[in-house]
Amino acid sequence: MRIARGVQALLTRSGLTQTEVAKRAGVSPGTVNRYMSWQDTKGLRVPTVRAIADGCGATESERDALADLVTSQEDGWWMDHPAVPAILDPLLSFESFASYEQVWANVLVPGLLQSPGYALALHQDGNPDASAEDVADTVAARMQRQEVLDRSPALHLSVILDEAVLRRRVGDAQVMAEQIDHLVSMAERPNVNIQILPESSGAHAAGSGGHFVLLGREDRDPLASMAVVYLELHRKGIYLDAPDDVDDYRTMFDGLSANAADSATSMDLLASARQEYLQ
Repeated sequence: MRIARGVQALLTRSGLTQTEVAKRAGVSPGTVNRYMSWQDTKGLRVPTVRAIADGCGATESERDALADLVTSQEDGWWMDHPAVPAILDPLLSFESFASYEQVWANVLVPGLLQSPGYALALHQDGNPDASAEDVADTVAARMQRQEVLDRSPALHLSVILDEAVLRRRVGDAQVMAEQIDHLVSMAERPNVNIQILPESSGAHAAGSGGHFVLLGREDRDPLASMAVVYLELHRKGIYLDAPDDVDDYRTMFDGLSANAADSATSMDLLASARQEYLQ
């Protein structure tokens, strides 16, 4: 998506048609269209995107920025990983590039904050026909994804959890108690902020909407900036990057954050929920 937006911007600025750019780049018009429409992301190549950028009259820094985006996608550990669904390839690519991520979670603990036991129970329940080996591989991939929080500079993660998530049992009571302990531990990190939206808060900014993720990165160079929303559906995901859509979800997240408990009170709510699992 970032590559497509970049190529579109360069083409618009150039005033050329796709056919004219294709001729300059030595590729087919269909290839230019593929890079502009975010199709076949696994088939993108650095020499091709460089040629298209040159055909559009891009500066050296603009061309290099697009090439870096393609390289990061090609080198991602998640690409063609058997335990990572193809629908998550873009999300993990965005996470690797983003400087911040904001998550509203109203059903389950989001993947970046799941404990191994919680992730295991979740995948066992959600995929009863899967072999133990496949489930273990999926959990291992989930833990590897979390390494984005350990990188330098670290991804800054802000999560708002509906209090109901803490009481929706995944696995047994011990699994839930360990998951809550994990949330408390993660909240101690300087790059992780967790808020709980109390059940008593009533109607809220997200209305009847479900889980969403807003990822972003701000940079002086438009090609190095990013703002995208990921909506998680059953076995598929929707990605939105139109400015109006992103602004709507950013406003929604800000509203949820304003209604949620502050950090200290959220830790008290976590402790209370944990105590219920120990009774």
